[in-house]
Amino acid sequence: GYVFVATKAPQYANIDYISRFNRQVDDIFRTFPEYRGSWFDAGGANGTNNGFGGIILSEWGDRKRNADAIQGELAGRTSAVTGIYATAFQDSPLPAGSGGLPVQMVIRSSDDFSQIYQTLEAVKGAAWGSGLFAFVDSDLAFDSPEAHISVDRAKAGQLGVTMAEIADTLAVLVGENYVNRFNWHDRSYDVIAQVPRDKRVTPDNLGQYYVKAGSGALIPLSTVAKVEMRPQPNKLPQFNQMNSATLSAVLMPGVTMGQAVDFLKTQPMPAGTSIDWLSNSRQYVTEGDRLTVSFAFALIVIFLVLAAQFESFRDPLVILVTVPLAVCGALVPLYLGFTTLNIYTQIGLVTLIGLISKHGILMVSFANEMQEKEGLSRMEAIRHAAAVRMRPVLMTTAAMVAGLVPLLFAGGAGAASRFAIGIVVVMGMLIGTLFTLFVLPTFYTLLAGDHRKAAPGDEDAQPAGDLAHA
Repeated sequence: GYVFVATKAPQYANIDYISRFNRQVDDIFRTFPEYRGSWFDAGGANGTNNGFGGIILSEWGDRKRNADAIQGELAGRTSAVTGIYATAFQDSPLPAGSGGLPVQMVIRSSDDFSQIYQTLEAVKGAAWGSGLFAFVDSDLAFDSPEAHISVDRAKAGQLGVTMAEIADTLAVLVGENYVNRFNWHDRSYDVIAQVPRDKRVTPDNLGQYYVKAGSGALIPLSTVAKVEMRPQPNKLPQFNQMNSATLSAVLMPGVTMGQAVDFLKTQPMPAGTSIDWLSNSRQYVTEGDRLTVSFAFALIVIFLVLAAQFESFRDPLVILVTVPLAVCGALVPLYLGFTTLNIYTQIGLVTLIGLISKHGILMVSFANEMQEKEGLSRMEAIRHAAAVRMRPVLMTTAAMVAGLVPLLFAGGAGAASRFAIGIVVVMGMLIGTLFTLFVLPTFYTLLAGDHRKAAPGDEDAQPAGDLAHA
């Protein structure tokens, strides 16, 4: 229901500068037919040259486009705003560890910031050239101008200008020193002595200030001092008590978080440099591989339950043969690009284990019963079970698929998550059922035990065919 926009101005920009361009972006918001409201914040913890805002979209029933389509158009139109960098992105569909752009890689090292900056710029250039990211930024840059004042001590001594006088003059004129307070209509205000803004815009203004000589005469500061501009880092960030720099990025449409993280992990790093993650990328790295563990535990639990039910370790193996077949079918829509491997499809895959195992249980339990009661061989028993149990298997699949079909055509808020779960389970059930009717009988004849021996009094009995012949 909303799309975020982050803006960034040059390092030396102030609140007035970023606010002026934020209003231009807000004017773009208001031209969208889906516009319901907007907001913008200038400055904040990230510095006066940063802005953060967003457009609030109208209700689902009142618009024809979703947030993805609006984000794409918004990114193209805001890129035309000169004077700032603007990027559009959406919030994480699941709660993440921190805010900011979706992809955030932290480079940390014990080296100085100049070396970290070189490493960061190399990774940043590779990210721009990869085609995976629509926007790439970093929090470390040597773009902060610093005015370095060099005093000619010999000349200052001849004129009777002390270092204390120079320091006091600069502290009063540009240091924003607190003097006292005054009362105005029952409110207290700070008194800060400072020259007007137009007298402190450029470093050259420093040379126009006057200092008092020993004789009492006022002389320009430029007489005894020289102003030199030097680039300095805009900040000195640290992460886990180490010098660091953070690369932030927004993904291109259609690019998954896994592709972005895998690409950034392959970038060369100097010795002693390590990486960490923030925002959505951190959630992906720390929790994205839980599917393997969950899948393994689900298989183990189902196997143990079936082993206790059938009092055999062979029959559960035959039943679980259908699981990889169904999973392969569920991965087909992922391969075709209908959805991605995300938290919702992972839930669907784990759910599919229990759903598809039910087909194997129906056939294997009936085939075992045929062996015990009718004395049939494994092949005869499973062929008979597949024929008899085919209708219950098909009806179960039809009922499950029919119940999930509405998820495939869902609309409104949360439609993407419902579609992801629905298409995985539906395709897995359809393809898994097809393989169950034909592949499971083959594995049953190869792996299943001979349950004819379990019939009471069968220890000395001959097979039913031999008795009939006799």
